[in-house]
Amino acid sequence: MDAHRLSRRDALRAGGGFLGAVGALALTARTARAEPWTWSPSNSVVGSGGGADPLTMFDPEADPVLADVIDHADVGEVNRLLATWTRNGQPLPDGLPSGLKDFIENARQLPSWADQGKLASSFEFNKKRGLYLGVLYAFASGMMSTVIPHEALAVYYSRGGSHLKERIAKTAKFGYDIGTVNAYADDGEMIVTCVKTRIIHASVRHLLPQSPHWPAGVTPISQDDIMVTWHSLATTIMRTLNAWRVPIPAAESDGYLHSWQLAGHLLGVRDEYLPATWDQAESQASQMLDPILAPTMEGKDLANQLLNLGEDLDLTLLSRGILGAFTRFVMGDKVADWLDIPREIVWSPLLETAWGPFVAVREGVLSIAPVVDAPYWMFDEFLRQFAMWYLAELRMPVSIEIPLTNR
Repeated sequence: MDAHRLSRRDALRAGGGFLGAVGALALTARTARAEPWTWSPSNSVVGSGGGADPLTMFDPEADPVLADVIDHADVGEVNRLLATWTRNGQPLPDGLPSGLKDFIENARQLPSWADQGKLASSFEFNKKRGLYLGVLYAFASGMMSTVIPHEALAVYYSRGGSHLKERIAKTAKFGYDIGTVNAYADDGEMIVTCVKTRIIHASVRHLLPQSPHWPAGVTPISQDDIMVTWHSLATTIMRTLNAWRVPIPAAESDGYLHSWQLAGHLLGVRDEYLPATWDQAESQASQMLDPILAPTMEGKDLANQLLNLGEDLDLTLLSRGILGAFTRFVMGDKVADWLDIPREIVWSPLLETAWGPFVAVREGVLSIAPVVDAPYWMFDEFLRQFAMWYLAELRMPVSIEIPLTNR
């Protein structure tokens, strides 16, 4: 095919999985906001900052380093070396370009405001609610990604759109790593996962503007883009658990937020954009995330693929009907209608009437005899199967690598 006749869609279909897996924020980068940026840095984890609109901010520490690596180093060899760095406290391999090594050594450091006590409480949060989180990372966050237009487009037109299980495994690794007892400890993996993702974002910012298919003068993956995804995960999870009236001790709630504050910092987000409290996260999400949700043809197709995964994996309790009903229950009628997900005659009313009592029983709120009837068993088994499937996907080798070209 004549390279000059290659359309944007063709180019992205031919592209590698990195764009869909880690750089999914890049394809339709926004350059303007409908309303002026008003969220104050006084509401951030550090309580101060310049107040610039995050749509205009990128990563001045990482970007020149990765541009130099891509333009002047043996990227294949660098990726081979980086693949051996898997644990947070592990020494970096010899042979990395000096600029990249210096950047990683700095980027892997936890900020002065990191709190080990809060991280311990975060693990308690994850340990008690792991089954809920496995489902919510998929249906409150994963399904939400299909109605974040620029993310849905990027996933659809990259390898991620046609290899959805592989992409979910990469996304699930992030959610899995942040929930481990040693997530940010020397023997954990969350710092590595975050820093490597930050490296890929910088690589995409260098490569995509060189493509003839990319709009001139537009820089992909702004701080706003990253925080939109942050809210589609952390804030959306907490919103849903609160809506379900899951009783969460204040220390565990604060700990869970702290784990995501650290994740944002390690992804290169400026501390002034990381909300100090859940109330401030809500305030910020109402300006960053909520107004941009909308349906697209590509998002509908991705949602359709997600709804078919249970049948593809031969998991009886993850039929399309149940997954669709659960999506409507978690995301609401508006999003479900956007995605052409019908209301189920049996499962939708069952979820609406029985889910609350099921959660209450699971959380030990109701002092009643053990529940053994079919609806409650179905809920518990649904959660268990979905969590087991997520963990099974994580056995796949997950490689986060510096891309060589836009392809």
